[in-house]
Amino acid sequence: MSAHSTDSASLEFGVLGTAGIAGTAVVPAIAASDHAVGAVASRDADRAAAFAARHSIPRSHGSYEALLDDDGLDAVYVPLPNGLHAEWTKRAADAGLDVLCEKPLAADAAEARDVVDHCERRGVTLMEAFMYRYHPRTERALEFAATALDDVRTVTATFRFPLYDRPNDVRLDPELAGGSLMDVGCYPVSLARAVLGVPDRAYAHAGDTRDAGVDTELAGVLAYDDGRSARVASGFDTRHVERYRVDATNGWVEVENAFDAPADERLELTYEVDGRRGAETFPAVDQYRLQVEHFADRVASETTPLTDGVAAVENMRVLDALAESAATGAPVDL
Repeated sequence: MSAHSTDSASLEFGVLGTAGIAGTAVVPAIAASDHAVGAVASRDADRAAAFAARHSIPRSHGSYEALLDDDGLDAVYVPLPNGLHAEWTKRAADAGLDVLCEKPLAADAAEARDVVDHCERRGVTLMEAFMYRYHPRTERALEFAATALDDVRTVTATFRFPLYDRPNDVRLDPELAGGSLMDVGCYPVSLARAVLGVPDRAYAHAGDTRDAGVDTELAGVLAYDDGRSARVASGFDTRHVERYRVDATNGWVEVENAFDAPADERLELTYEVDGRRGAETFPAVDQYRLQVEHFADRVASETTPLTDGVAAVENMRVLDALAESAATGAPVDL
């Protein structure tokens, strides 16, 4: 529980930065919940003020430090570029604030461990914002893989979208831990891990079509000593696709629009088990709101979130191994 929290039923969030995902998804999700955004910060005071006006946020700050000094807050949401997640998550913890941090939690696994240990010492709740894990369809797909499928052998997962005509996008900046693996590849890795666990080794091939110093496309194989495997892919160079499929000896389950699922559409998963094909449909839900509510519930109960620091470190270990393999051309043992 944060030092500032007075009412476990309702959290007041501060938002560190004015990133696109904050304005389009997470701030509206908080507003739609029983919680509220009390303040937003940017290193540009005018930008913070404009964001606050646009989203009916009562206070804006011209520095991240000023937001952390705002006594009205219980928690912070961190949508900063990847390379800044660790520093500002730790500084928020130092201010006694619980932290919902965008994925990936840090630039590498060692830094992620440092962040997790820091938050534990400060006694604050830390959650990595893998929103897709909170969608009922994801929960059902994982349950299906675990209960209806016998002997899962392979997982195939992909998240790619076109990042054209934006040469200055932070996702192309190596100094800010950019690249497709870090930005969207973390989702296929998270899904593969949720089904199969941490792999024994990883192999990857990457390309940098922008000469940006980061991968703009990556294809990887996660290998398990018992013969199971996962294929993961990410990229900024092709049309939008996000899907996964779990294959077992007696069937499969498959999901399209898998990770950044639209909040206003009914969604489905398709499957085949023992020769019988079918589909399950799910009503439209806002997975960002479900994520916020899960975080708030875990803050109130002082229990561990689903996508907690331990899971974040495990995911980063796999991302690190894929990145190292892509750089060296050799498999990397985990």
